[in-house]
Amino acid sequence: MKIPRRKFLHLAAGAAALPAVSLVASAQTYPARPVHLIVPYPPGGPSDILARIFGQWLSERLGRPFVIDNRPGASGNVATELVVRSAPDGYTLLLVSAANAINETLFDKLNFIRDIAPVAGLISTPLIMEVNPSFPAKTVPEFIAYAKANPGKINMASTGNGTPQHVAGELFKMMAGIDMVHVPFRGAAPAVTNLLGGQVQVLFDTPPASIEHIRAGTLRPLAVTTATRSEVLPDVPPISDFLPGYEASGWYGVGTQRNTPAEVVDKLNREINAALAEPTIKARLADLGGSVLLGSPADFGKLIVQDAEKWGKVVKFAGIKPIE
Repeated sequence: MKIPRRKFLHLAAGAAALPAVSLVASAQTYPARPVHLIVPYPPGGPSDILARIFGQWLSERLGRPFVIDNRPGASGNVATELVVRSAPDGYTLLLVSAANAINETLFDKLNFIRDIAPVAGLISTPLIMEVNPSFPAKTVPEFIAYAKANPGKINMASTGNGTPQHVAGELFKMMAGIDMVHVPFRGAAPAVTNLLGGQVQVLFDTPPASIEHIRAGTLRPLAVTTATRSEVLPDVPPISDFLPGYEASGWYGVGTQRNTPAEVVDKLNREINAALAEPTIKARLADLGGSVLLGSPADFGKLIVQDAEKWGKVVKFAGIKPIE
């Protein structure tokens, strides 16, 4: 039977619209099954803690389990690749951090910004410039003076090559005009242990990893890396008081596969922003040394791009290479 041309075109247009209608319908009912939140690091670290806080909130608010899936490896790239290759439906999310922006310029074949859609920011955090109490410097100016008088004799620990802790230290070296020896460790625990033992002299680290040692007096904080003072350590000045323009915030957020429907992304963004405004969760985040990152997906995407550009310059200047 021959179908009249007008009717054929009408049927064809209807068929072409089906995928779009299907996406809208799925966004309206999202989530209809469990959602996996992929964490690029082992259990127990800041990324994992945040994933569990927000995973529980989203599970309760949206009525489906948000399953925390730890996939460490290759500086976080294993988890990122898993999400990049997932279906664009919002059922596979990625706990992202400042490390992803650094990796954008550290790894030649990586294109995190192109392949991962920003969903929402969670928190920004300071790093703490800290030393062993036996170290002679008690302030940032004293530290810089000592480093200039003893070039190459200060060991600077980090939690790994190209990590936020590493590039924060490299930015400090660059702006202060000093020479320190970088000593990378596999994570915060061994870096802090070696700082406590005096094998290294300085570390730029996150509050969760070091705050109890600082409160106990076994580590001495010289400064925080944010532009303003931290609520966790209100008596500790920012590095920018001594090196104007210095800033090295850590941050965390959520991303997903780049082709995920905007309706799904917006729904997740609304629920995460609701969590960030909830007093109990805000208090838990403050205990981690974090300030909430309220905003749209576009706001979070802008932060990622700006950070990638900033750290790309530091990576190039310091000649940082990934350790395979």
